[in-house]
Amino acid sequence: MGLLIVLVTIVLIVVYFVSLYNGLVTARNGYKNAFAQIDVQLTRRHDLIPNLVETAKAYLAHERGTLEAVVQARNVAVSGLAGAKANPGDAAAMQQLSGAENALTQSLGRLFALSEAYPDLKANQTMAQLSEALSSTENRVAFARQAYNDAVMTYNNRREVFPNSVISNQFAFSPAEPLQIEDPAVRAAPKVSFA
Repeated sequence: MGLLIVLVTIVLIVVYFVSLYNGLVTARNGYKNAFAQIDVQLTRRHDLIPNLVETAKAYLAHERGTLEAVVQARNVAVSGLAGAKANPGDAAAMQQLSGAENALTQSLGRLFALSEAYPDLKANQTMAQLSEALSSTENRVAFARQAYNDAVMTYNNRREVFPNSVISNQFAFSPAEPLQIEDPAVRAAPKVSFA
């Protein structure tokens, strides 16, 4: 009878630790899935930008530097997204993506500020549609980023609390990094001067 109690106790302890491990795996998969949603929205954003630049080219021919800066920032952001997609949650990858997206947001801000000075460009239907699609995508990115950051926080909390911390250290559940992208609605408008 004593042996049976010991065996049942051991089985219960093993089942408990297996459930803790499975909870960590589930939380890790949760933040990776949430990052996949960011990937979809950022890819959409990146795909809209070449059309926006092409539309603006006809009106901003002498503003080539601004257009090239947008294209360059987009290419860096695409590269940053590829690196982050390969390893969601990795601190270096998330920081690289964050920096690239912030730089892209700033260059787009300069493009939109510049387009305000060109009434024909501002009135262009294609430009208006692309601007609206980009704005809508920015909102989707913000929601996806919030969902991702919430999933990262849940995962990090789960891996750091005791007794999960014992299992997370034993099985190399590394911390995940949230994604910080500058909110275009909060940032200051760029200063444009033609003097």
